[in-house]
Amino acid sequence: MAVTKILARKGRLDVGIRYILNGEKTEDNILTAYQNCDPGHACRQMLDTKRDCGREGGVQYYHLIQSFQPGEVTPELALKIAKAFAAQHLAGYEAVMAVHVDKNHIHAHTIFNSVNAETGRKYHSNARTYYQQVRAISDQLCREHGLSVILEGQPTKAVSYIEWLRQSKGQPTFRSMLDADLREAIEDANDLGHFFLLMEHSGYEIKHGSRLGFRLHGQERYIVPGRKNPQFTEDGIRAAIEGNLDAIAAGTKPVLAYRTPYRPYRKHPKYRGFLALYIHYLYLLGNVRQRQYPPRMTPHLRQEVMKFEGYREQFAFLRGQGITTPEQLTAFQTRTEETLATLTKRRTILNVRKKGRRELYGALADEAALEPVQACFEMGLPGMEEELARYQAAREMLDQCPIPREQLTEEKVALYQQLAEVNREIRAVRKQLTLCKEIRENAPQMEREIQTVENKTKGVNRDERGRR
Repeated sequence: MAVTKILARKGRLDVGIRYILNGEKTEDNILTAYQNCDPGHACRQMLDTKRDCGREGGVQYYHLIQSFQPGEVTPELALKIAKAFAAQHLAGYEAVMAVHVDKNHIHAHTIFNSVNAETGRKYHSNARTYYQQVRAISDQLCREHGLSVILEGQPTKAVSYIEWLRQSKGQPTFRSMLDADLREAIEDANDLGHFFLLMEHSGYEIKHGSRLGFRLHGQERYIVPGRKNPQFTEDGIRAAIEGNLDAIAAGTKPVLAYRTPYRPYRKHPKYRGFLALYIHYLYLLGNVRQRQYPPRMTPHLRQEVMKFEGYREQFAFLRGQGITTPEQLTAFQTRTEETLATLTKRRTILNVRKKGRRELYGALADEAALEPVQACFEMGLPGMEEELARYQAAREMLDQCPIPREQLTEEKVALYQQLAEVNREIRAVRKQLTLCKEIRENAPQMEREIQTVENKTKGVNRDERGRR
């Protein structure tokens, strides 16, 4: 499965090419390829094409990214797909391709000239070319190589990889929460103005224009749900509200939709301090995820739903270590820092031992890896003189060493195992220190949020008693 994104860039061409050809991300430029240009001269050739065609202004290049699902492709297959895509969709364009393996998901970058070297015409990217060409060809190549695609069917139903990944894990997204809020507001509204009022009370800012946009207070961008679902356009919302009212008038729909009643939190008597705080906060976040929260819930709390798993991990850490007070947290953090210092010192000692044996360990590796070269040389096969010299030098070094090969091999294996174990322990200790820091930073905000919610809940209950 490949999630595609194409970006038009007006900046310097050499900067973009240098970024995707980073040797640390492409295994020393092994995972790279070129189309209609030469390695080391791609930037100059693209600029020459622009100058020859008289199209040096505007968009300088396009940057295409293909992100694959973790564990589904190898780097070599990702590069093969990128090359096939360029050959099919970018015929005549000069392109540089590189596969990055620095993250847990393999992703291929393709930078191609905005001017076609054969026709002299500029490439134009819009929503139509993306869905009908870029996305369609990418999905076609994925199917040919036995990979999955995100969604089949209409291109308007495509979702981003992050959104698809969270949905596949059953985790909420801003879009899914907005979708639930929209449906609930449509269910309760008497007219379009009442609908806007309900959405504002739910914490959303509304952008009125050719399309309705919604965002929580603090979000940078508006989400426009009408792009993917016509029901959430202004006309669709108005029609849905009128349909609800007609159904109520005809007696085919109840006036009030049944919803699970809100139940206030009751403190668990067994938990105190940090544990009680996290239990309360996780309870609130769980209610937000299930849409069982009181009216006018704070936008900040909705955004905290996205961090639910992190808070649950912090709670499990506190319960496992028996930490309930800031003093206990400080004491644990101090002990953990001392443990980290001890482990770091131990790792340094092991690294010094490893450095002292580096040549011998390297000779062991060379002797084992290059042993077939000796047989090839004896058979008269040329072309491996350098490897043979390395093999003979390694063997001579090990013969002169007073330590037998078997003992040296056992020592190397034991040393590497000890280093791996120490590194694993250091990562675990650092994770604990990170959790301590996050708990200390999150606790004051959690207390304020809980107090805000409780005050609003008391106000709602007081108003309900007044109506009775």
